[in-house]
Amino acid sequence: MQTSEKAQAKRLLKRGRDRYETDRKLHLGHNEWHSTTLVYRRKESSEYDDHRQYSVVMPNRGSGLLTEYGYRWEIESGYKSIKRFMGTTASKDFALRFFYFAFACLLYSIWRAVDLLVQVELTDEYEHRIVTADNTLMLLKKETGIG
Repeated sequence: MQTSEKAQAKRLLKRGRDRYETDRKLHLGHNEWHSTTLVYRRKESSEYDDHRQYSVVMPNRGSGLLTEYGYRWEIESGYKSIKRFMGTTASKDFALRFFYFAFACLLYSIWRAVDLLVQVELTDEYEHRIVTADNTLMLLKKETGIG
């Protein structure tokens, strides 16, 4: 997120807005400009409580397609989450980099499955918020009285 987008996300957070659209002109160089629309959207189950809970997208088409894109929002956010499970490498070998990505996808899928099972076991329902270590400990303390 660029500085101006970060500042806008902070203003939206302060005002309690979940979604915001604004027209923007991007400088392409040599006195050329491109008109576009920036859409700020707050992630419903964000692990952050500051400006980072907003995503900024620049759709190529009108805002009517944003509803359609909204159905993919969790999938797109999932790809960001997978990065936390990826090992780092400086290798340019495609096979190794693909293995790291595939293994990270596997670890992420296992974590989401554990997340679902823990939530259902402890609360008898499933929310789309991801269970963090703090949430797990809090639920265990509530259920067992230990701690």
